[in-house]
Amino acid sequence: MAHVCPWWSVPLTINPPFRRLLHDPEKIVGPYVESGMTVLDVGCGAGWFSIPMARMVGETGKVIAVDLQPQMLAMLRRRAERAGMASRIQTHGCEWNRLGIEVEADFALIFAMLHEVPDQDRMLDEVHRLLKHDGRLLLAEPPLHVSKKRFANEVAIAKRAGFRIVEEPRLRWSHAVLLAKEAS
Repeated sequence: MAHVCPWWSVPLTINPPFRRLLHDPEKIVGPYVESGMTVLDVGCGAGWFSIPMARMVGETGKVIAVDLQPQMLAMLRRRAERAGMASRIQTHGCEWNRLGIEVEADFALIFAMLHEVPDQDRMLDEVHRLLKHDGRLLLAEPPLHVSKKRFANEVAIAKRAGFRIVEEPRLRWSHAVLLAKEAS
């Protein structure tokens, strides 16, 4: 199994005030998430994006928050309760080699975690299968962990899975690409 960012590091990454300046969820996913959508947050951690996306999808939408670490999902549930968003967020513990869920999603987010996945082909195939015919995937990776060349390889894997590039949004401290599911 590849290195996975440990659950105990969350206070260092989710609470600093500067995090919102670097990775403001409303600015990053706001253009892609709408009321009523089903959204998949792959590698959700403690919910940096899950909770804001739950606000965006409104009462008729839902966020499926997936993570490998039960401690991360427990933190997310506590934070979602405090934010009044728990009813809109469904948490799901995945296995190291597969998500293991059945859902039809409009949008998926893989933010700063694909580099931790040992079988990226399988992961991206599974996300592709879970997205609706016009579904979108926002893939972003931190340049401190993922070089441009390695990110280009991840994008090539996504293309093999059946995605096409829609745009390359400029995100601070991130390589990023918005992908669309190709028609089967």
